[in-house]
Amino acid sequence: MNLSFFDQFSSPSLLGIPLILVATLLPALLLPSPNNRWITGRLSVLQLWIINLITKQLMIPLDKKGHKWALILTSLMLFLLLTNLLGLLPYTFTPTTQLSMNLALAFPLWLATLLTGLRNQPSVSLGHLLPEGTPTPLIPALILIETTSLLIRPLALGVRLTANLTAGHLLIQLISTATTVLFSTMPAISFLTLIILFLLTILEVAVAMIQAYVFVLLLSLYLQENI
Repeated sequence: MNLSFFDQFSSPSLLGIPLILVATLLPALLLPSPNNRWITGRLSVLQLWIINLITKQLMIPLDKKGHKWALILTSLMLFLLLTNLLGLLPYTFTPTTQLSMNLALAFPLWLATLLTGLRNQPSVSLGHLLPEGTPTPLIPALILIETTSLLIRPLALGVRLTANLTAGHLLIQLISTATTVLFSTMPAISFLTLIILFLLTILEVAVAMIQAYVFVLLLSLYLQENI
């Protein structure tokens, strides 16, 4: 059976049942289970330190009104971070390479931030659609442009995450295939591509973490605009 480079992005299935739900829930199973004690070992200390660091970074641009979103944003950050990193392991499936899943994460949260602003301060939220001091002839065009840029935000969130992870996975597969093919004919060039593959893998680990952070950070900035 001939496989293309894009077959790695198709959802795996067993007896016709999609296994994307299993791949989505796997990161949660890797976290230590809760206990009555505050600290149960080095792993729990590391987990608490990472969660505390992530929460502090995400809450910096938010006012006190937005701190009630800390649990949602931190949980989303941990989920995306673990999912992206686990997808770099061999013979694994990365759910965040699916545009449908990323849009399913981005659209409801973006809509929640928008509805929060319309409920708490409707005049300020609608005022973002028309900058102050706009010339009268440009008002219809600017309202249309600002509305389009507002509605395109969840699509931009999903496409950005999908495109960056998909491009990284394709580059890794292309270079690893070249390394295997060239090993028997040109060992020196194969060794060079192996070094490039190692460096690219380190870069993709950084990209996986950065993209998870950017996704949640932009959501927090959208939230700050509406509170």
